[in-house]
Amino acid sequence: METSLYLPVKAFLEQAGYTVKGEIGGCDLVGLSDDDPPVVVICELKLTFNLELILQAVDRASICDEVWIAAKISAKGKGREADKRYRDLCRRLGIGMLGVSDRGEVSILVGSVSPMPRTNSKRRSRLMREHQKRRGDPALGGSTRVPVMTAYRQNALTCAAIIAAGPTRVADVRKAVPDAGKILLSNVYGWFERVDRGIYGLTEAGQEALRRWPQGEGSCDSS
Repeated sequence: METSLYLPVKAFLEQAGYTVKGEIGGCDLVGLSDDDPPVVVICELKLTFNLELILQAVDRASICDEVWIAAKISAKGKGREADKRYRDLCRRLGIGMLGVSDRGEVSILVGSVSPMPRTNSKRRSRLMREHQKRRGDPALGGSTRVPVMTAYRQNALTCAAIIAAGPTRVADVRKAVPDAGKILLSNVYGWFERVDRGIYGLTEAGQEALRRWPQGEGSCDSS
């Protein structure tokens, strides 16, 4: 699975000075530097280098400063990473290539030098906000068919954990989660029920959510 590539690539970019988190805005991996404004790096993961991986990178290029693709290096050395045409295409598009060995070693196959200007500032801003609001790194990049632990879901779970002890006033929940009023009222996941004016309780769905995602698990490294 692509998730097997996430931690090696995450460690590689962290060594380069980026704060890295997975599954942000549909991207497998997003890294932000400490600069002001931050440098935004995106990397898409696949088990093998293919055209789809390049197409994903082209789509991401408009919202970041550097875009990379990463895949496993084929055991016999006959994968796309050995194809000069594939590497030249990435080079022309400004897409960096990272190869991951079976032992988790990451190597640069093609450097990322983006000739394409950023054109989607709104999407870029949404990506950065989600990265900065999300506590820890709770989602493995490359995950599929599982709910992504977004910053909103994290805040909703915090609300649920507070209310789990019994019906609670919104004002009390807001002390821990400033947006509690909106979260409880919108009730996106069906976890909350209004028991009185300004007081909310937890539904069975909310109790199940807390069993599925115990509070305190903020990093994909411990999942």
